[in-house]
Parts: sequence; C-alpha cells; structure tokens
Amino acid sequence: MSRRTEMLGSTIQQELAMIILRELNDPRLTGLPSITRVKVSDDLSNADVFVTVMGTPGKQLAALNALKHSAGIMRTRLTKVLTLRVAPFLKFHLDEDLKRELEMMDLLRKVAEENAELDRRRAAAAAGQPATPAQPEAPAPPAAPENPLPKEP
Repeated sequence: MSRRTEMLGSTIQQELAMIILRELNDPRLTGLPSITRVKVSDDLSNADVFVTVMGTPGKQLAALNALKHSAGIMRTRLTKVLTLRVAPFLKFHLDEDLKRELEMMDLLRKVAEENAELDRRRAAAAAGQPATPAQPEAPAPPAAPENPLPKEP
C-alpha cells in the first residue's frame, strides 16, 4: 500500500463517518456504525470499508445492508469533497477483527490465570507447604467394601 492510498483511505474514513453521522437517515442504522478502517486499491478504483455495529447479529446485518444501499449516495458526496476526478466504489464489510481480538484477549487472560496458579503451587511445594488449590477439589468417592457379599453364618 502506497502512501497516497493510505492517506486517501484515512480521508475517506473521516468523510464517510461525517456523512453517516449527519446525512444518512436510514432507520436500519439503529446502532451507531463505526468505520474501523478503509483499504483503498492501488488503482484507486475500489475502497473496502470495514465497519463495526453494536447490537445483535440481525441489527448488524440490517445496518450493513443500509450502508450498502446508500453507497452510491456516499460516493457522490465523496466526489464533491475529495479532489479526485472519480471517487472509488465503496464496498462495505463487517469488521470481524474486533471480535477475534476480544476472543484472543480472553484466551490470554485464562492462560495468565493458569500460569499464576501453577507458579503459586510450585512456590508452595518449594517452601514445603501443602499446595491448596484456588478452587476446592471434589471430594473423593467413598471406598467400596472389599467383599460386597455378606458373610455366611
């Protein structure tokens, strides 16, 4: 990606955010859509716009369809604002990176907790103290009798 496409992507991101906020009055845009990034092709003919929308998956899909429906209007507005002869075609996508990032952070937190528990047990074992787990262990099942048959008289 060249410097020009990066700068154009940043400008498109800012302008689209203003257009969505001020000029679009679609009832399907209930959750405020946030433009996370814009990726412009090298020939400046296409721009992939990645958005996140708060809400249920149904609301997210409705907002994405509303943005796709109004892409032509936004492209016309961009042509007037930008100093380009022709504005790039806008393709809207839901940004799944945020969801993946949150899942990864949750996994890293769980690993850190497990490592802390292992370190605590090792330190307790090195000090000669019995290791007490953070969570109580389930009680052992009662021992079965050696001979379950009753004795004959």
